[in-house]
Amino acid sequence: MTTLTDFRRAARRISPLAAFVAVAVLLTAVSAVAVAQTIPVPRITLDLAEGEEPGEVGLALQILFLLTVLSLAPAILIMVTSFTRTVIVLSIVRNALGTQQVPPTQVIIGLSLFLTFFVMAPTWNQIYTEALHPYLSEEISQDVALERAVGPIRNFMFSQASESDIGLFVSLGAMERPRNRDDVPTHVLIPAFVLGELKKAFQMGFVIYLPFLVIDIVVASTLMSMGMMMLPPVMISLPFKLLLFILVDGWQLVVKSLVTSFMA
Repeated sequence: MTTLTDFRRAARRISPLAAFVAVAVLLTAVSAVAVAQTIPVPRITLDLAEGEEPGEVGLALQILFLLTVLSLAPAILIMVTSFTRTVIVLSIVRNALGTQQVPPTQVIIGLSLFLTFFVMAPTWNQIYTEALHPYLSEEISQDVALERAVGPIRNFMFSQASESDIGLFVSLGAMERPRNRDDVPTHVLIPAFVLGELKKAFQMGFVIYLPFLVIDIVVASTLMSMGMMMLPPVMISLPFKLLLFILVDGWQLVVKSLVTSFMA
């Protein structure tokens, strides 16, 4: 049998750190139990019950539709705004500089979002004035508000999409030739707009990439002529590319070109 002396000897072998950890765990457990006893835990249930009025079913469907739209909001923001062109051009600038992950991807996406808000501000203001504010004031119905909200977005996409891209998707859909803008469905206009954004983004990226490519070629040729083939040209060309980008105020030129390209 274990005597009191043996128990005292075992207690002396326990380190102070182990005793502190044991006391901390005990206090945490006690506090968790106390909090659980004082704060009620909510219960969330989802069931299908018989509605008393048809309006209850319509309200539930509206909530489901709103949740679906919110889940698709990032895709909608990318597809129908200036975000696509902006983020591609900024990514090409980073690759042309050869700075790997500088600036970070989060910075590029954040700058692209704020530039998108700046470019799309007149469109958002028009949507708020003509659709959202009257709908919140209960002056127009939901269908009318949705129709008015789509109008400014379509005008923006029409201003950037080319007739060839729209004609491509019209022919792919085996549709009749549209007589005016109102005859072009939105599901045809959106992919045509995105295709045009990709085309313009790569055109701008090509122009931005050329001066940096010239620096890489000059540095590589110089190193080859000096017999320094083991030295990576990127190590020598990177400071010169950064110096050139700083001297011409590259970020301001890139941002200015991006914003003005949507106002042309």
